[in-house]
Amino acid sequence: MSSSLTTPPDAELLAHGELTVRGRVREASNAVLYCSVAYRGREAACVYKPVAGEQPLWDFPDGTLAQREVAAYEISEATGWGLVPPTVLRDGPYGEGMVQLWIEADPEARLLALTEDDEAGEGWKAVGPAQVAEDRTALLVHADTPELRRLAVLDAVINNGDRKGGHLLPAPDGRLYGIDHGVTFHVDDKLRTLLWGWAGEELPAEAAGVLDALDRSLAPGAPLTARLAELLTEAEVAAVRARVEALRATGRHPEPSGQWPSIPWPPV
Repeated sequence: MSSSLTTPPDAELLAHGELTVRGRVREASNAVLYCSVAYRGREAACVYKPVAGEQPLWDFPDGTLAQREVAAYEISEATGWGLVPPTVLRDGPYGEGMVQLWIEADPEARLLALTEDDEAGEGWKAVGPAQVAEDRTALLVHADTPELRRLAVLDAVINNGDRKGGHLLPAPDGRLYGIDHGVTFHVDDKLRTLLWGWAGEELPAEAAGVLDALDRSLAPGAPLTARLAELLTEAEVAAVRARVEALRATGRHPEPSGQWPSIPWPPV
Protein backbone atom coordinates (compact mmCIF):
# COMPACT_ATOMS: atom_id res chain seq x y z
CA MET A 1 0.00 0.00 0.00
CA SER A 2 1.40 3.38 -1.01
CA SER A 3 1.04 6.35 1.27
CA SER A 4 -0.22 9.81 0.42
CA LEU A 5 2.01 12.87 0.50
CA THR A 6 0.19 13.81 3.67
CA THR A 7 -1.91 11.75 6.04
CA PRO A 8 -4.78 13.83 7.38
CA PRO A 9 -7.07 12.09 9.90
CA ASP A 10 -9.64 10.99 7.32
CA ALA A 11 -6.97 9.55 5.03
CA GLU A 12 -5.38 7.69 7.97
CA LEU A 13 -8.77 6.24 8.86
CA LEU A 14 -9.33 5.11 5.28
CA ALA A 15 -5.84 3.67 4.90
CA HIS A 16 -5.63 1.71 8.15
CA GLY A 17 -9.20 1.10 9.29
CA GLU A 18 -11.14 -2.13 9.10
CA LEU A 19 -13.39 -2.17 6.04
CA THR A 20 -16.85 -3.68 6.30
CA VAL A 21 -18.96 -3.94 3.15
CA ARG A 22 -22.52 -2.72 3.74
CA GLY A 23 -23.93 -2.71 0.21
CA ARG A 24 -23.33 -1.99 -3.45
CA VAL A 25 -23.98 1.10 -5.59
CA ARG A 26 -25.96 -0.65 -8.32
CA GLU A 27 -26.07 2.11 -10.94
CA ALA A 28 -22.27 2.24 -11.29
CA SER A 29 -20.63 0.61 -14.33
CA ASN A 30 -17.76 -0.73 -12.21
CA ALA A 31 -17.97 -2.46 -8.84
CA VAL A 32 -18.64 0.24 -6.23
CA LEU A 33 -19.14 -0.98 -2.67
CA TYR A 34 -20.59 1.11 0.14
CA CYS A 35 -18.60 0.38 3.29
CA SER A 36 -17.90 1.47 6.81
CA VAL A 37 -14.34 1.89 8.03
CA ALA A 38 -13.28 1.88 11.70
CA TYR A 39 -9.92 2.73 13.25
CA ARG A 40 -8.90 3.74 16.78
CA GLY A 41 -12.37 4.63 17.91
CA ARG A 42 -13.34 6.48 14.73
CA GLU A 43 -15.79 5.26 12.12
CA ALA A 44 -16.95 6.69 8.80
CA ALA A 45 -18.80 5.69 5.66
CA CYS A 46 -16.74 5.20 2.52
CA VAL A 47 -16.71 3.85 -1.01
CA TYR A 48 -14.49 0.92 -1.98
CA LYS A 49 -13.79 0.25 -5.66
CA PRO A 50 -11.75 -2.95 -6.04
CA VAL A 51 -9.48 -3.17 -9.06
CA ALA A 52 -10.92 -6.62 -9.72
CA GLY A 53 -14.32 -5.02 -10.34
CA GLU A 54 -13.14 -2.57 -13.02
CA GLN A 55 -14.60 -3.02 -16.50
CA PRO A 56 -12.03 -2.92 -19.35
CA LEU A 57 -11.88 0.28 -21.41
CA TRP A 58 -10.57 0.45 -24.96
CA ASP A 59 -8.46 3.57 -24.35
CA PHE A 60 -7.13 3.01 -20.81
CA PRO A 61 -4.85 0.22 -19.54
CA ASP A 62 -6.72 -2.46 -17.59
CA GLY A 63 -6.63 -2.28 -13.80
CA THR A 64 -5.51 1.35 -13.51
CA LEU A 65 -8.68 3.26 -12.61
CA ALA A 66 -8.16 3.05 -8.85
CA GLN A 67 -4.68 4.56 -9.14
CA ARG A 68 -6.06 7.39 -11.27
CA GLU A 69 -8.66 8.18 -8.62
CA VAL A 70 -5.92 8.46 -6.01
CA ALA A 71 -3.78 10.60 -8.34
CA ALA A 72 -6.72 12.99 -8.78
CA TYR A 73 -6.93 13.32 -4.99
CA GLU A 74 -3.21 14.06 -4.78
CA ILE A 75 -3.48 16.80 -7.40
CA SER A 76 -6.55 18.23 -5.66
CA GLU A 77 -4.67 18.37 -2.36
CA ALA A 78 -1.71 20.06 -4.06
CA THR A 79 -4.00 22.85 -5.28
CA GLY A 80 -5.20 23.49 -1.72
CA TRP A 81 -8.81 23.48 -2.93
CA GLY A 82 -9.77 20.14 -1.38
CA LEU A 83 -12.17 19.28 -4.20
CA VAL A 84 -11.74 15.50 -4.06
CA PRO A 85 -12.72 13.56 -0.93
CA PRO A 86 -9.86 11.83 0.90
CA THR A 87 -8.87 8.85 -1.25
CA VAL A 88 -6.35 6.05 -0.68
CA LEU A 89 -5.15 2.89 -2.41
CA ARG A 90 -5.24 -0.15 -0.15
CA ASP A 91 -6.14 -3.80 0.23
CA GLY A 92 -9.75 -4.65 0.99
CA PRO A 93 -12.12 -7.61 1.16
CA TYR A 94 -11.89 -8.08 -2.63
CA GLY A 95 -8.26 -7.14 -3.13
CA GLU A 96 -6.52 -3.86 -3.83
CA GLY A 97 -8.73 -0.93 -4.62
CA MET A 98 -9.58 2.70 -4.13
CA VAL A 99 -11.21 3.72 -0.85
CA GLN A 100 -12.77 7.18 -0.63
CA LEU A 101 -14.62 9.01 2.10
CA TRP A 102 -18.38 8.99 1.49
CA ILE A 103 -19.87 12.45 0.93
CA GLU A 104 -23.58 12.95 1.57
CA ALA A 105 -24.78 15.45 -1.02
CA ASP A 106 -27.19 18.26 -0.23
CA PRO A 107 -30.39 17.35 -2.13
CA GLU A 108 -31.48 21.00 -2.20
CA ALA A 109 -28.38 22.29 -3.99
CA ARG A 110 -28.80 23.13 -7.69
CA LEU A 111 -25.71 23.09 -9.88
CA LEU A 112 -27.29 22.14 -13.22
CA ALA A 113 -30.56 23.22 -14.81
CA LEU A 114 -32.49 23.39 -18.08
CA THR A 115 -34.03 26.65 -19.21
CA GLU A 116 -36.35 27.58 -22.05
CA ASP A 117 -34.56 30.94 -22.37
CA ASP A 118 -32.03 31.58 -25.12
CA GLU A 119 -29.36 32.67 -22.65
CA ALA A 120 -28.28 31.65 -19.17
CA GLY A 121 -29.70 33.87 -16.45
CA GLU A 122 -27.78 35.65 -13.73
CA GLY A 123 -25.71 33.24 -11.67
CA TRP A 124 -25.61 30.62 -14.45
CA LYS A 125 -23.34 29.74 -17.38
CA ALA A 126 -24.53 28.18 -20.62
CA VAL A 127 -23.25 24.73 -21.65
CA GLY A 128 -25.31 24.22 -24.82
CA PRO A 129 -28.63 22.94 -26.17
CA ALA A 130 -30.03 19.69 -24.82
CA GLN A 131 -32.70 17.52 -26.41
CA VAL A 132 -35.55 17.27 -23.90
CA ALA A 133 -38.19 15.88 -26.28
CA GLU A 134 -38.38 14.65 -29.85
CA ASP A 135 -39.24 18.13 -31.12
CA ARG A 136 -37.92 20.35 -28.34
CA THR A 137 -34.58 21.48 -26.97
CA ALA A 138 -33.66 23.49 -23.90
CA LEU A 139 -30.52 25.28 -22.81
CA LEU A 140 -28.37 23.33 -20.37
CA VAL A 141 -26.74 25.62 -17.79
CA HIS A 142 -24.53 25.19 -14.76
CA ALA A 143 -24.09 27.39 -11.72
CA ASP A 144 -21.54 30.19 -11.90
CA THR A 145 -19.74 29.68 -8.59
CA PRO A 146 -16.08 29.91 -7.56
CA GLU A 147 -16.14 26.30 -6.31
CA LEU A 148 -17.46 24.92 -9.58
CA ARG A 149 -14.97 27.01 -11.53
CA ARG A 150 -12.13 25.58 -9.46
CA LEU A 151 -13.34 22.11 -10.33
CA ALA A 152 -13.33 23.04 -14.03
CA VAL A 153 -9.66 24.02 -13.68
CA LEU A 154 -8.84 20.80 -11.83
CA ASP A 155 -10.56 18.78 -14.55
CA ALA A 156 -8.44 20.52 -17.19
CA VAL A 157 -5.29 19.59 -15.27
CA ILE A 158 -6.19 15.94 -14.76
CA ASN A 159 -7.78 15.62 -18.23
CA ASN A 160 -11.09 14.36 -16.88
CA GLY A 161 -12.95 12.39 -19.52
CA ASP A 162 -16.16 11.95 -17.53
CA ARG A 163 -17.35 15.01 -15.57
CA LYS A 164 -21.05 14.22 -15.31
CA GLY A 165 -23.66 15.92 -13.21
CA GLY A 166 -23.84 12.95 -10.86
CA HIS A 167 -20.13 13.35 -10.14
CA LEU A 168 -20.73 16.73 -8.50
CA LEU A 169 -21.43 16.53 -4.77
CA PRO A 170 -22.41 19.78 -3.04
CA ALA A 171 -22.15 19.08 0.69
CA PRO A 172 -24.56 20.54 3.27
CA ASP A 173 -21.72 22.66 4.69
CA GLY A 174 -21.38 24.50 1.37
CA ARG A 175 -18.28 22.68 0.14
CA LEU A 176 -18.20 21.12 -3.30
CA TYR A 177 -16.63 17.76 -4.11
CA GLY A 178 -15.98 15.95 -7.37
CA ILE A 179 -15.93 12.16 -7.49
CA ASP A 180 -15.40 9.32 -9.99
CA HIS A 181 -11.99 10.19 -11.40
CA GLY A 182 -11.02 6.85 -12.92
CA VAL A 183 -11.14 8.14 -16.50
CA THR A 184 -8.40 10.74 -16.08
CA PHE A 185 -4.73 11.46 -16.86
CA HIS A 186 -4.76 10.13 -20.42
CA VAL A 187 -1.90 11.47 -22.53
CA ASP A 188 -4.36 12.44 -25.30
CA ASP A 189 -6.92 15.21 -24.90
CA LYS A 190 -9.97 13.47 -23.39
CA LEU A 191 -11.63 16.39 -21.59
CA ARG A 192 -15.38 15.73 -21.49
CA THR A 193 -17.38 17.76 -19.05
CA LEU A 194 -20.60 19.60 -18.33
CA LEU A 195 -18.57 22.56 -17.06
CA TRP A 196 -17.88 24.29 -20.37
CA GLY A 197 -19.53 27.56 -19.30
CA TRP A 198 -16.19 29.32 -18.84
CA ALA A 199 -14.60 27.91 -22.04
CA GLY A 200 -12.20 30.45 -23.53
CA GLU A 201 -12.58 32.89 -20.64
CA GLU A 202 -9.59 34.28 -18.75
CA LEU A 203 -8.64 32.26 -15.70
CA PRO A 204 -9.32 33.94 -12.35
CA ALA A 205 -6.26 35.31 -10.55
CA GLU A 206 -6.73 32.65 -7.87
CA ALA A 207 -6.52 29.84 -10.42
CA ALA A 208 -3.47 31.38 -12.08
CA GLY A 209 -1.69 31.45 -8.73
CA VAL A 210 -2.62 27.85 -7.99
CA LEU A 211 -1.33 26.74 -11.39
CA ASP A 212 1.96 28.54 -10.76
CA ALA A 213 2.37 26.69 -7.47
CA LEU A 214 1.31 23.40 -9.05
CA ASP A 215 3.91 23.84 -11.78
CA ARG A 216 6.60 24.11 -9.12
CA SER A 217 5.21 21.07 -7.30
CA LEU A 218 5.48 19.04 -10.52
CA ALA A 219 9.18 19.73 -11.04
CA PRO A 220 11.39 16.66 -11.58
CA GLY A 221 12.22 15.07 -8.24
CA ALA A 222 9.55 17.02 -6.32
CA PRO A 223 7.47 15.02 -3.80
CA LEU A 224 4.26 15.37 -5.83
CA THR A 225 6.02 14.19 -8.99
CA ALA A 226 7.41 11.18 -7.13
CA ARG A 227 3.98 10.36 -5.72
CA LEU A 228 2.32 10.55 -9.13
CA ALA A 229 5.03 8.29 -10.53
CA GLU A 230 3.77 5.60 -8.15
CA LEU A 231 0.29 5.86 -9.65
CA LEU A 232 0.73 6.84 -13.32
CA THR A 233 3.11 6.15 -16.18
CA GLU A 234 6.06 8.41 -16.89
CA ALA A 235 4.31 9.71 -20.03
CA GLU A 236 1.14 10.47 -18.06
CA VAL A 237 3.04 12.43 -15.42
CA ALA A 238 4.79 14.40 -18.17
CA ALA A 239 1.37 15.11 -19.73
CA VAL A 240 0.09 16.54 -16.43
CA ARG A 241 3.03 18.91 -16.35
CA ALA A 242 2.43 19.87 -19.99
CA ARG A 243 -1.24 20.63 -19.35
CA VAL A 244 -0.37 22.86 -16.41
CA GLU A 245 2.20 24.69 -18.53
CA ALA A 246 -0.34 25.14 -21.35
CA LEU A 247 -2.95 26.55 -18.98
CA ARG A 248 -0.40 28.99 -17.58
CA ALA A 249 0.69 30.01 -21.07
CA THR A 250 -2.81 30.71 -22.38
CA GLY A 251 -4.20 32.05 -19.11
CA ARG A 252 -7.63 30.83 -20.19
CA HIS A 253 -10.03 27.97 -19.60
CA PRO A 254 -9.68 25.36 -22.34
CA GLU A 255 -12.22 25.03 -25.14
CA PRO A 256 -13.53 21.81 -26.71
CA SER A 257 -10.95 20.41 -29.11
CA GLY A 258 -13.49 19.17 -31.64
CA GLN A 259 -11.56 15.90 -31.88
CA TRP A 260 -13.49 14.17 -29.11
CA PRO A 261 -17.10 14.44 -27.83
CA SER A 262 -17.04 17.33 -25.40
CA ILE A 263 -20.05 16.25 -23.31
CA PRO A 264 -20.07 12.90 -21.45
CA TRP A 265 -22.90 10.48 -22.07
CA PRO A 266 -25.13 10.07 -20.26
CA PRO A 267 -24.62 13.63 -18.96
CA VAL A 268 -25.96 12.86 -15.47
